[in-house]
Amino acid sequence: MTSDQHVRVLVTGATGYIGSRLVPALLAAGHEVRVLTRSADRLTSRDWHDAVDIIEGDATSRADLDRALTDIDVAYYLLHSMDGGADFEERDRELARTFGLAAQAADVQRLVYLSGLHPDEKKLSTHLASRVEVGDLLMASGVPTVVLQAAIIIGSGSASFEMLRHLTHNLPVMLTPKWVNNRIQPIAIGDVLHYLIGAATLGGEHNRTFDIGGPDVLTYRDMIHRFARVAGLRDRAIVTVPVLTPGLASHWVGLVTPVPSGIAKPLVGSLIHEVVCQENDVDDVIGAPEGGAMTFEDSVKAALVGKDETTRPEPGTVEPARLTAADPDWAG
Repeated sequence: MTSDQHVRVLVTGATGYIGSRLVPALLAAGHEVRVLTRSADRLTSRDWHDAVDIIEGDATSRADLDRALTDIDVAYYLLHSMDGGADFEERDRELARTFGLAAQAADVQRLVYLSGLHPDEKKLSTHLASRVEVGDLLMASGVPTVVLQAAIIIGSGSASFEMLRHLTHNLPVMLTPKWVNNRIQPIAIGDVLHYLIGAATLGGEHNRTFDIGGPDVLTYRDMIHRFARVAGLRDRAIVTVPVLTPGLASHWVGLVTPVPSGIAKPLVGSLIHEVVCQENDVDDVIGAPEGGAMTFEDSVKAALVGKDETTRPEPGTVEPARLTAADPDWAG
């Protein structure tokens, strides 16, 4: 595949935060797009509904995957569990294995997966460890796989961004865990989409991870202070306490933000790690976003005024920050 080639792509998780923004961006790039969804009715209000091939099916079904992957060049894997269920790791493990086997049998040329940025340490949070394992399973499938690893994604509707937004707006003074001092490299949603789209036509048979991030390395404390300034709020007083465990912190987040505890728990659990890019190879093979990656302040401004990629969620969609565990296609 070459950079000027139009390809046939499959997008899973098309009703999720990333997938719902990726589909129109792929169409704008001239690609032929198919989506796999459990409920075709959920897509009828999308502007791009009539421009894509919709396969109604379940990603846990090998037969449904075989139908969806027929004649596909590149498949985007945007599925993972964030419902807090005790067996989510095994569910994600089996889903990735099944998808990889089906993609190999269908002679798919590339898989693209959006994973989480993580440090090189053996003990990761259960959610982050599962995301890493899924990437490893896809890379071991026999199909060349590009795994893009991102930390906090700044964009209207992103669960991580909505957690930051509502914590800052609702709490002029907050007691926080010690992880607010950990370093994080956030990235704008528009830049994430740039790399996802670029991965579709990337030359060669790459089978590896790529770290992706914006130009700023900040602590969560820094992000709260900077968000407040961009939003025109008074500076926030932040006091760290040693006894606020990830479990307690996720319930606290669930109380003061619209992010359900089931989603807040893995998000908070991942923040116990410092998540900073360890390499920047992606800009050598895909190329940097036009004009360079967006700064934290600029990406927050774009999100607050609804000018981030594809602006606000389309009519009929649900912001991921308000999703429940029952949502069938959530990812990102």
